[in-house]
Amino acid sequence: MAYETEDHETQYCFPDINSSCIKGKRSRHEYNIIYLFVSLLSAWTVFLNLLVIISISHFKKLHTPTNLIILSLAVADLLTGLIVIPIEGIKQTEMCWYFGDTYCGLFVIIVRLLLSTSLSNLVLIAVDRYMAVCHPLLYPQIITITKTSTSICLCWFCCSGYNIVYVISNGYFKISHKTCYGQCIVMDSLAWTFIDLTFFFLFPCVVIISVYLRIFYVVQWQVKVINSLMKAGKCVMEGSVRRKSESKAALTLGIIVTVYLLCWIPFYICSLTETTTVSSTTMTFLTWTLYVSCGLNPLIYALFYRWFKISVKHILTLKIFQPASSLMEMFTDCHS
Repeated sequence: MAYETEDHETQYCFPDINSSCIKGKRSRHEYNIIYLFVSLLSAWTVFLNLLVIISISHFKKLHTPTNLIILSLAVADLLTGLIVIPIEGIKQTEMCWYFGDTYCGLFVIIVRLLLSTSLSNLVLIAVDRYMAVCHPLLYPQIITITKTSTSICLCWFCCSGYNIVYVISNGYFKISHKTCYGQCIVMDSLAWTFIDLTFFFLFPCVVIISVYLRIFYVVQWQVKVINSLMKAGKCVMEGSVRRKSESKAALTLGIIVTVYLLCWIPFYICSLTETTTVSSTTMTFLTWTLYVSCGLNPLIYALFYRWFKISVKHILTLKIFQPASSLMEMFTDCHS
């Protein structure tokens, strides 16, 4: 690592290469703060999402279609904390790309794969909650663990294939498109920008927002019906209690979707604009806001899901190593 020199002489990412990019300058104090932030964010994201993955994988009571999608989302978030955040932290701190063109292409594939898969998982969550709230009688027949698992695998497979083709087509494994050696930047052709805008931004966002507007309309109507029955002194049937539970789950997952979209939409809109329009500082802030959101989901689970609190307690106290711990009851009156 090269720090700011006293004579403020120009530094290069690769001093021995004539076409090397100019290296930005940071003070030692800035280096320490940024690396501390990146290290803590990476550890936080990996640890919390690992708790989610262990919880849903270990306890059989949590093996539901909804939780399978949450598991898939947690895997994407964990990989973001394990791979993307550390490498992006080094790139942003050093202001140079030291890992070569091959790893630049692989890194772009991984980043785009995790972002697009997370957005696809949010679409699956929206569809799952729509069926549970708006069509509760059909939900057990239509939304099964097998169908959900297949849908998740298809999302990962399709996103992987698309992003591999995208990276190869845009020449991320070559240096000819770069202005200097030592950078790994996103440079899209007009055709790929249109495809990205349509299929990996507009379509998922429109589907998610439309579905949740319908869900919350139905939830509001169901709550009014249940409250009117209770005020009239009538017994609330088990089905009504179940619908109220489904509504609570939809609200919790709706918060997760909203947080992600609030971070994703500004980032994506700015990334589509010209670099002269949006400052590098703004893009850096939006990028890290998106990465920070990967560590927020487990906090939302902890606030709203009783099963997550119980499972974390069993994991941290090592009770999961006891015989038949996977069959432990995780909740009584809360929805998975």
